[in-house]
Amino acid sequence: MSQIKVLIIDDEADVCTFFRRLLSRKGYVVVTATNEPEAMLALEENSFNVAMVDLKLPDTDGLTLLQMIKARQPACEVILMTGYSTIKTAVTAVQLGAYEYLEKPFDDINEIETLIERAATHGFNLLQGRHDKEEWSEVAQAVGFQVGSAPSMRRLVSLAFKIANKNINVLIQGKTGTGKEVLARFIHAASGRADQAFIPVNCGALPENLLESELFGHEKGSYTGASQTRRGIFELANHGTLLLDEIGDASPQIQVKLLRVLETGEFMRVGGEKPIKTDVRVIAATNVDLEEAIREKTFREDLYYRLNVVRLEIPPLRSRADDIPMLAEHFVRLLNPDLRLSQGAVRLLRDYGWPGNIRELANVMRRAVVMCNGDTIMPNHLGSTLLNTPADSAKTPSSPLRNNQDPDLPFSTDGFWEHYAKADVLGKMSAGELKQMLQSLHGLETSLLSVMRAKGLVPPAQRGLKDTEEETIKKALEHCRWNITETAKVLGIGRNTLYRKIKQFNLLNS
Repeated sequence: MSQIKVLIIDDEADVCTFFRRLLSRKGYVVVTATNEPEAMLALEENSFNVAMVDLKLPDTDGLTLLQMIKARQPACEVILMTGYSTIKTAVTAVQLGAYEYLEKPFDDINEIETLIERAATHGFNLLQGRHDKEEWSEVAQAVGFQVGSAPSMRRLVSLAFKIANKNINVLIQGKTGTGKEVLARFIHAASGRADQAFIPVNCGALPENLLESELFGHEKGSYTGASQTRRGIFELANHGTLLLDEIGDASPQIQVKLLRVLETGEFMRVGGEKPIKTDVRVIAATNVDLEEAIREKTFREDLYYRLNVVRLEIPPLRSRADDIPMLAEHFVRLLNPDLRLSQGAVRLLRDYGWPGNIRELANVMRRAVVMCNGDTIMPNHLGSTLLNTPADSAKTPSSPLRNNQDPDLPFSTDGFWEHYAKADVLGKMSAGELKQMLQSLHGLETSLLSVMRAKGLVPPAQRGLKDTEEETIKKALEHCRWNITETAKVLGIGRNTLYRKIKQFNLLNS
């Protein structure tokens, strides 16, 4: 790489002098500017590898200069310099194309030198058409984070990696099942707190009194059943990271207490009288629109601004169609490395809308692995929901009962009913074939009912939601041999919810 040229734009002469002396010793060519005209003149006369830009200038601002620099010299990487009070704007700059941002005052000189060198190398590689492995790839791999190739997702992860080492709160927004906790674990693993505890807590899974005790702990005798002092999560996560999942479900009382600990770094146990200090990095996650919740008076505006220092919004799976095959293969490999996906199954996966996002995809692939008795996952292993999705039904096989020559479909319709109505024939079928048959019949039932309604025919009376829910849970329990954890994953519900349903329906392990 040729000699690195660095442009320093800051209205403080001392800052310009500091960087000129620091970087000249490294052999860099350094040009300084204290205002917009000087910066524009420098950009006309030189080609820079790196520009270090102050966010606040007398005649302009860093965001404007960032866009001007990128328009004139796209390969020049911009590092924004900012005070803590303008961190939110600095993050916006990263989203607009800035390589990184530095907080004033500068504490670690070696960090600055390393950052400038990394930025220059990155810009030079892009200029040469070389795309090295992303800086965050090793961390993502370590935590099992499948990022994929979608530009929106890669930009999101790049931003998350850059703010991971900043001691600021993060709000992760995304639909249910998009992977908010995985992103939070990635931020923790990429931060300076990686060797400390990461503790997730679901604010909507516990009653208010239990959640308060879970978060802040309680003193012995503070309430009936409190037989001993118990430390809460804010104590246990000290120097680590706390994920407040589904923060939108927190009660008003819990919101008040969270606001206090975020403002002061102190809290009190339930029944306690002595404040306890804590140093916790808070990541909040939600699938609801908190701004709408503020308008509806169900979420505190002051708490929202405390949590929303940086907001990361995870795109839904349907907007990442090219990543779906990769993610599906990943889940299959985790469960059975010997299996592969047929082309028909891949088409079906890509065409589906995935309202449950990655969590739904994981559950579908888990079922498919269980139901596949060969070495290839076929479309009818994926379940009736996908088989009967309306998207591009001409290309998507919906049932093995269809009379066509698709090689992915194992059955034909010739003499089907006469042949398979015999008990001895069914008795000779393998477990995998029986499962395929059952899935296909479920799909056929759905299609038949739909056509009957369209023709004005009255279908048989349907069972109530309670009955179908009970049957679904019972079948899942039997399928998973009453393994509660596995059954909860297959159904896509929590263990506590499953225990409650078992009790509600009085289900027994036979």
